[in-house]
Order: sequence, then C-alpha cells, then structure tokens
Amino acid sequence: MYKLYKIHLITLTIIFGFFSCKPNKEMKNSSLHKEIEQKVDSVLGLMHIDEKIGQMVQYSAGWDLTGPPSSKNAQDKVAQIKKGLVGSILNVVSVKEVREAQKLVMENSRLKIPMIFAYDVIHGLKTMFPTPLGESASWDLELIEKTASIAAKEAAASGLNWTFAPMIDVSRDARWGRIMEGAGEDPYLNALIGVARIQGFQGDDLSDESTIAACAKHFAGYGFAEAGREYSTVNVGEFELHNTILPPFKAAANAGVATFMNSFNDIDGIPATGHKELQRAILKEDWNWNGFIVSDWGSIGEMAAHGFAKDKKHAAEIALNAGSDMDMESFSYERNLKTLLEENKVSLAHIDAAVKRILRVKFQLGLFDNPYKYCDEEREKNNIYTKEHLAIARDAARKSIVLLKNENAILPVSKSVKSIAVIGPFADNKDSPLGNWRAKATYNSAVSLLEGVKAKVGKNTKVYYEKGIELTVPTVKAGENQFMFPLQMNTEDRSGISKAVAIAKKAEIVFLAIGEDAYQSGEGRSQTKIGFAGLQSELLEAVYKVNKNIVLVLSNGRPMDISRANDILPGILVTWQLGSASGNGIADVLFGDYNPSGKLPVSFPRNVGQEPLYYNQKNTGRPFNNKHVTYAGYTDSKKSALYPFGFGLSYTHFSYDHLKVDKETMSSEDKITVSVDVKNTGNVAGEEVVQLYIRDLVASVIRPVKELKGFQKLLIKAGHKKTVSFVIDKEVLQFYTINKKWEVETGEFHLFVGGSSATEIKQKISVE
Repeated sequence: MYKLYKIHLITLTIIFGFFSCKPNKEMKNSSLHKEIEQKVDSVLGLMHIDEKIGQMVQYSAGWDLTGPPSSKNAQDKVAQIKKGLVGSILNVVSVKEVREAQKLVMENSRLKIPMIFAYDVIHGLKTMFPTPLGESASWDLELIEKTASIAAKEAAASGLNWTFAPMIDVSRDARWGRIMEGAGEDPYLNALIGVARIQGFQGDDLSDESTIAACAKHFAGYGFAEAGREYSTVNVGEFELHNTILPPFKAAANAGVATFMNSFNDIDGIPATGHKELQRAILKEDWNWNGFIVSDWGSIGEMAAHGFAKDKKHAAEIALNAGSDMDMESFSYERNLKTLLEENKVSLAHIDAAVKRILRVKFQLGLFDNPYKYCDEEREKNNIYTKEHLAIARDAARKSIVLLKNENAILPVSKSVKSIAVIGPFADNKDSPLGNWRAKATYNSAVSLLEGVKAKVGKNTKVYYEKGIELTVPTVKAGENQFMFPLQMNTEDRSGISKAVAIAKKAEIVFLAIGEDAYQSGEGRSQTKIGFAGLQSELLEAVYKVNKNIVLVLSNGRPMDISRANDILPGILVTWQLGSASGNGIADVLFGDYNPSGKLPVSFPRNVGQEPLYYNQKNTGRPFNNKHVTYAGYTDSKKSALYPFGFGLSYTHFSYDHLKVDKETMSSEDKITVSVDVKNTGNVAGEEVVQLYIRDLVASVIRPVKELKGFQKLLIKAGHKKTVSFVIDKEVLQFYTINKKWEVETGEFHLFVGGSSATEIKQKISVE
C-alpha cells in the first residue's frame, strides 16, 4: 500500500519532496521555516477551490471504518473523503481504523493530501492520569509535562496526531462542570500549566512519532460562563478580558501551540466563533501566531441559534471572515463557502490563508513524509498502558492530593493499625477515578481506595469495607458512555447505612470515601448544588455518631461545599479523580509513604452562594471589614473561602522568615530580587510550594488585591532551611492599562510570599 501511495504522489514529490520539521517556536526565521512555507505554497497552488474548502472540514467518524459505511450519512462522508474534500477526522482511535481512513484519501483523491486525526486526549489515553484540575494541584510543571508526553506517546501509538487539549480557560465558578478540565482560577498558574502540557504533547519536534499537536482551548472566555451555566453567555469588560482571560492563551501562542479551538459562548453579544477581534486581530495579527483555529463541535452553525446568523450559510460567512479556519461537524463550510465566494461574501485570500495554516501543521507532523507514520501496530502494542506509565500515574496521583485538615495528627496512619473501616460509594469504586474525559480507558480499571489500603497494610490489620449507600440509580449499562446521560441520584435506599455503622463501631479509624461521581462534573455537568448529593450526608452523620476518628477521602472534580464535614471531621484529603493508579496514590499518602505536597488551584467555598469565588478579587469603594460586614460581603456567611487558593498542608510544618528585597525602588526597566527563608520545623522531610504574590496599590485600572506571580516547589529536609528568591521585573509588574497596552505604571507595590494566597507576609517596593 505504501508503494502505491508513493506512485500516486509522484507529481507532488517533484514539486515539494518529503521532509519533517520542528514546531513553530523553533523554526521562526530559519531556513527550514522558509522551506516549509515554500512547500505549503506549492501544494496550495495545485489545489482547486473544492479541495481547499475540503481541508477546512472536520468530520467525526461514527461508523466502522474497517467495513462498509453503515448509514447514508456515513456513505456521504466516505465519498467526500475519497475525493480529498476532508481535512481531518476525529474519534477514530486505533492504528487499524486510522490506516483504513487514511487509505480512503491516499488511494482515491487527486492530490493525496493526508488527513489529520484528532481525539479528546485530555488526561491520558489508556493510562489515566489525574483530571487536569486535580493534577494542577501538584503545582509540579515537570510532572505535568511528563504525563502529557505519555498521553501523547499513547495517542500517537494509536494512530492519532492531534489532541483537543489543554483547556486553559480561567474558571472561577464551582457550579461550572467543566472547571475540572482546566487549571483553576488563576491566570498565571493556568498559563504555566498550559505551556507545560503543550510542551508535553508536542515535545521539541512535532515530526517525532511520539508527539502530537496540541490545541489551546477555548478561545475565549468559556470559563466565565454566567452563573456557571454550560455554554452560557459571558459578560466581561475589555480590561478583564486582557488581564485575566487572555494571558494563558498568549502564553500558549508564544509556546508554539499548533492549534487553537474557539469557544461556544458569546462575549458581550458576539459569539467567540465569529469574533473577528479575538481571532484575526489579537491571535493572528498582534500575537503573530501561525497555527490554525478549529471550531468547537458545531459552533459555527450554532451562531444561528445565538441569533447572530440567519442560517448556516450566513454563519459560515461570519466565521471565515472572523478567522475560524476549520469547521468541526457543522457542515457549514463544506456546503456554503464556495457559494459565498461566488457571491463575494468571503474572499479567496481568507480561504487560502486558512488552508495554508492547516497544511503547515500537517507538514510539521510529518504527514506528507509518510501519511501512515502513526500506523505502527507494534508501537500500538508496546507503548500503551505500560508498567512505566502506570508508575508515573501513581506518582502523579499522590502529588495531586491536597491535605486540608489534620487535627491531632490523625494522618499519616500507622501500617500496624489494628483495624480500618473503608466506607462510602467511592471506597471500592474502580471507575469514577478514571474521570469524565477518559478517552480509551478500560471501564472499571482504576485501582480503588480499598485495593490501595489492603495492599499497604499487613496481615495483622483488619480492613472492613461497606459501601453504605449507592450514590446513583443506574440509567445506562455499566461501561456505556454516560457523557450525554444525566445521573439520577439515589435518595431512598438507606439499607446499607446500618452495615457501614456496624463496621465503623469496630474500627480504630474510618476512611470515608464520599464526594461526587466523575459524571457529575465535566462538559454539560453544571450544577446548582455542589455539596454531597444523594444520601452521602446521612451516611457521614451516621458514621460520625459511632466513630469520631474519621478521615474524609474526598472524590471530586470541582471545589465542593464540605463545610459540615470540615466542622466535625479531624482529617480531610482532597483526592479529586486521580486516574488509573488512584487507590495506590491515596494509600501512599494515608500511610505516610508520601508526604502530601498538593496546593489548591481553586478556592473551596463555605457554600454555593459564594460562587463565583476566587482569591484575586478587586477591592470595592467600600472594602469588606469586620465593622461593616455587608460591604462587599454577606450578612449570613463569611466572605472568605473555607480553604483559599494555594492552600495545602503537609505532615511537617514550614516557617517563613526574613522576607527582604535587595532594593526598595526600581525603574520600569529595572529589577528587584526578593528573598525569604523557608524552614522545615517538623520531623520529616517535605515539599513546600513557595508562592509570590503582588498587589499594585494604585493603578489606572483597579488591580486585584493579590496576584500570583511566581512559585517554587522544593523539598526541604527536617530541621533544614532554604532561601528562596524571586526576580521582580517588567514582566511581573506590567498589565493591560487604561492606555490599552501592556506596560508598567509607576507607584507602590506590595510583595507577598508564603504557602498560600492567604499569606500576609509582605514587603513594599516602588517603581519610579
């Protein structure tokens, strides 16, 4: 088949040859970059208009590609692919099927332009790592890059070459189900974690067979959906857009991310998919980014539902003119762009520019060198779900856990403890830890908490187990994709609670595994309640009546209202949905084989009424204080978070001292070094995330009371001290000012350093 492919490509071979190349970020102004541009132009010159438009079309494969098309819709899609009128396919995930799909275009089309194959590889393909929000709690950029690189390796071995990740939407509302897919509420942390994931997916060379193209999404404002409602409208001002929402995307563009995805929402009345200022002016022109933009699923056609377009034809016109390059599954481009061109409602220049961007990424991936380069069955057999990958999944799991409460040093638990009761709907759950976006993970394949506990203790420790309650009432068969099915909570069957109480009475300590199912969070999973659903609170109270020695092992995809549990329980671990090795990672922390080092990437509320909740708020004209409790606050609740951004305990303690700067005044082009001594005052070694925050006291645009601007994660031995330094320069102090540009303004700043956003350890500096 490969020989046949080479014969068919002889015309294109003469014109542009075969080669591979490095990502955008490493080939700017290089001879290789110029060579690629020449090749792209050469291919473009061979294409007729239907083939050009075809490159801008992405289909989802809903049929068996190894057999004949099973429906009229599938038959139509196959016919278009054979003509070379499809640029990309998503949801084809195996070497065999990718090869068969690629053969359709390579053996039948005129120009043999290979397709790119995409999939939602969000936190792993077969080996599952913690969900993105959970993994962000590790604050470990090297680890995050590593897990993304493994996800890419497994995806590439399965025939894929493009993932719709990372999601770098700043998200501040726990009601929004998709908060689990990003890095939380802070722009700076989102930017760094997003870049780490991009580097993990793409590596140093996109033509390497173990890397895949990444996709920065959702551009832009998706995480600011009104009231946390999925796909809802976004109301933000220009300065909030530039200072809060766009910085992670700018970082992604600078990092050479291959693609962007626009978002479903509108921004102040303009759908992001049709937002010319965002896509053409900012991303493509101001940031000089040269990848391509793909729509989210059907979002081009959905502009008609928004009331922004009359129909899909009008939507196609708006989207292309706004800068959206590829249409995912709305069929708006393939059915309308040619007519729109003939009517002079879109330009050939815009079509050509979009096609060039798509071809450029295909060249970078090496698909013109070998369209079947990702179709190696030996690699598929040997590079997926390996022992090495599972070992890293375990490390990622334990590093993502956040210890919120540890009264009377209830943790870690001795392995020689006589009896443990493991209770709750997530105690022996092997599926929910896989998370919502689970790609090709095998149903029920995660290590459960119960399994992790049993593997950790000796034969003299009695481990009791009771589920206590069923959290949900089954609505689909086990193993079926529940993505589109709402979960129905059990509110009636209490028959197991008495059994849970019985074993709690007998145990020295209880591990209570409650929280939320993986399918309570994720896309389309917005909720008005973020507490314990179903009968979980009843289970908690019943167990607490007979045994106060309880550690809450919280399963969650979002920040939850755990106020009641926090009031009464001595120990709380946030364990998110930790992936394939979940139970082993949790057990490593519970029994002290790993000292927890996670820090919250999102604030945990006292109640849902506080949402949206985030640490980097702005002061009002009447700031909150104890004398006037209603100023920017509530009469029935504290304004502060139950647990703030950046918070996380350890089995040791850290003290901060001698915060100082090398000088107190600087110019806008100068720099200041701030340092602090961090000492481990406990009895065991531990990792601490030392965090730097700033506050611009007076500015042309109101600035947040604190902004994260740096952090270092370091291991400190018991009794030892380390001096940590940060550099304050233009990059740290600048923001999008009243002058509508990024600059440093003169004035006074406070610098804060500590172990969470609640730190009050500060130093003042001035910019003159």
